[in-house]
Order: sequence, then C-alpha cells, then structure tokens
Amino acid sequence: MGTAIYPGLAGKRVVITGGGSGIGAALVEAFAEQKADVHFLDICAEESQTLVERLGSHVTFYHCDLTDLDALEATFKRIGAVDVLVNNAANDDRHTLGEITPSYWDERIAVNLRHVMFAMQAVAPGMKTLGGGSVINLGSISWHLGQEHLAIYETAKAGIEGMTRAMAQELGKDNIRVNCVIPGNVKTPRQSRWYSPADEQKIVDEQKLNVRIHPHHVASMVTFLASDAAAACTAHNYWVDAGWL
Repeated sequence: MGTAIYPGLAGKRVVITGGGSGIGAALVEAFAEQKADVHFLDICAEESQTLVERLGSHVTFYHCDLTDLDALEATFKRIGAVDVLVNNAANDDRHTLGEITPSYWDERIAVNLRHVMFAMQAVAPGMKTLGGGSVINLGSISWHLGQEHLAIYETAKAGIEGMTRAMAQELGKDNIRVNCVIPGNVKTPRQSRWYSPADEQKIVDEQKLNVRIHPHHVASMVTFLASDAAAACTAHNYWVDAGWL
C-alpha cells in the first residue's frame, strides 16, 4: 500500500506516547517515513530499543512511566518544543464491576486518561511559541459499542473525546489543532490474544468494508491530521473502523 508523504512534516518534532508496540510502533514508523524528528515514550524498553535499531537516527526512545507525572514533565522538558503530540498510550485490561476497587480505578484512570491532559499541558507553551501545532488523541470504538469488561477503559476513552473538544476550544487561538482518532478493532499482537479465527471473521463481517484493520491504517489518519493538509481540521473525531459502527 502506498504511503502519502507530507513534505511539511519533514524535520518536525513529533512526540508519541506508548510508541514501543502495536499502534504506537506503527505511528513511530509512519512519522519516521515522513522524515520527522520522532520521540516516543514507553515503559517497555526491549521492544522500544528494537524499534529504534530498526528505524535509525530519526527516532529517539525515552523510558517513561506516564502515570508518574513528575517523570512525564521531566521527559517533555528534555525533548523541548514540540510540533506534533500523539497521545496514544493506553491499556485495555479487562475487569468486571465487582472487581473494581478505588485503587484500581485510580490506577486505570492514570494509565488511560490523566496523562493525556498533562502531556497537552506540557507541549502547549512550546507549540504557541512555534506558532501552532497539532495534537492527536487516540480514542476507541469500544465505548460507542458498550463492550463488556472494559468499563474503566471506556470511561477514559469517552473522557478523551470530551477533553479533545475542550482543548481544541482553549488552544485554537494559538493555532493549535486538537483532534481525536477513533480506531475500530485493530489487529495487533495484544488484541490477537482475545480473538479466535472465528472471532476475527465476525469482526470483518460486521464491518461495511471487507478488510481487517491494521495499525498502519490508523497511522495514515494520524499523519494526515498532523500535516498541513489538515490545517482547517480541529475539535472532531476521525474514525478508522472500516464502517463497523
């Protein structure tokens, strides 16, 4: 499949959270192909280092636990002013209502929602100084479908959509665009743990397009929204779900 190249992204400083594997790794690779200056944060050192070795000098890895807000702030200070922020990091561990405790709630919200706000807070002043920027937050189709055993994850992802709208309003005066990409069911090694071949076929059958979504499909939308081609796009959701919903 051909990849659209956006010349304006060359040399732009891009930060991606959760970039070591899955959709995040595809995002890192896609921006590296654009010849952007790519920085990504993750807690999985081995996978991340392997990605850096494969992609080379355009890519820098930072070991950072996004639930540690002091570490998050310090990492962004090391990186400097940012042109593009992609808030991708999340974790969709399953749980039932009866298993939720106050501490588990707080930990899951920290993993899936809280860092999104503080990452935007960290980059906004630099983007203003640069004359603008683009923030792309990753949502999820899961809460729109009301899928089971994902209540906290879905709560966080619904919150990201609201946060996107609010921040687009607040930051728009500084020419900072804030959008949300909502993937459907994306085939990654992690997601493959949950689905049998019959489940995989059921996903495709329920979509309007006869295609299995892969991380590069999501990355294509994200690079578009980061680029000057999307200069008039902000405050909205962009679906990459093959028409599942």
